[in-house]
Amino acid sequence: QVQLVESGGGLVQAGGSLTLACAASGRTSIASAYAMRWFRQAPGKEREWVAQMLTSGSTYYPDSVKGRFTISRDNANNRLFLQMNSLQPEDTAVYYCNEDTDWGLGTQVTVSS
Repeated sequence: QVQLVESGGGLVQAGGSLTLACAASGRTSIASAYAMRWFRQAPGKEREWVAQMLTSGSTYYPDSVKGRFTISRDNANNRLFLQMNSLQPEDTAVYYCNEDTDWGLGTQVTVSS
């Protein structure tokens, strides 16, 4: 059974920063997974992808967060991170860690104006 557990969410003012973490246990090895991703879902909106890291270490971001968000991983401790800078109220959402069909329960990020 794969478990993905997110942490690090909270309340931050616009312009601030947060770092989210995702701890993986079970069969998932973050280093060997084809792709590890972060998604977010704001109230009343569909879940959207915000960051991706491939096995090779290549990273990808949508334009909405490019230059502000950075995905990284700690292979030794099987953890995935999302560094978020210059946060804006529109970044308010529940953030989820994902690998293939496995999802965490999410962590709430709220950005006040």
